[in-house]
Amino acid sequence: MPLIKHGRFAADLWTVYADDAPLQPDIPAVVSLARFLAQRAALTASALDLGVRLEPGEHPQALAEALDRLALVQLHFPSFTDGRAYSYARLLRQRYRYRGEVRAVGHVLRDQYLFMARAGFDAFETPPGETAQKWRQAVRAVGPAYQPAADDRRPVWAERRTHPERAPSQ
Repeated sequence: MPLIKHGRFAADLWTVYADDAPLQPDIPAVVSLARFLAQRAALTASALDLGVRLEPGEHPQALAEALDRLALVQLHFPSFTDGRAYSYARLLRQRYRYRGEVRAVGHVLRDQYLFMARAGFDAFETPPGETAQKWRQAVRAVGPAYQPAADDRRPVWAERRTHPERAPSQ
């Protein structure tokens, strides 16, 4: 699947491993939460670039003590109607102060791109045939933000307080 990071297509260097598959020492590895918890000591002690995939219902709190060792957390969207990964991304960014990559995988739609980015995602596995330009347009399709979020975008009310001269006249 094509990968978009920070608004551009990027090479995906990560390999997702099945729970029973041996890990390759020089290839960045994404493992399931179950495998990570079962092999945590060995995985965190290795020099391997390590990522964990969370399925809906697998709370990021299970990773809280090891987040400083993880370079990637994948959050799976089994369908566009399952929004738990939005909450998980925001928890990772705000509560746990995770600074690594938070990647949306699964049923990822362009019209939800801006909202995913605002929740804390910075990488997205996209359906085949998509273009980065279409994804960038999706971000520009929505005007000012009215609520604070996990991204750096300032809400319109904060801009008005900082720059009252920009406020619309009445």
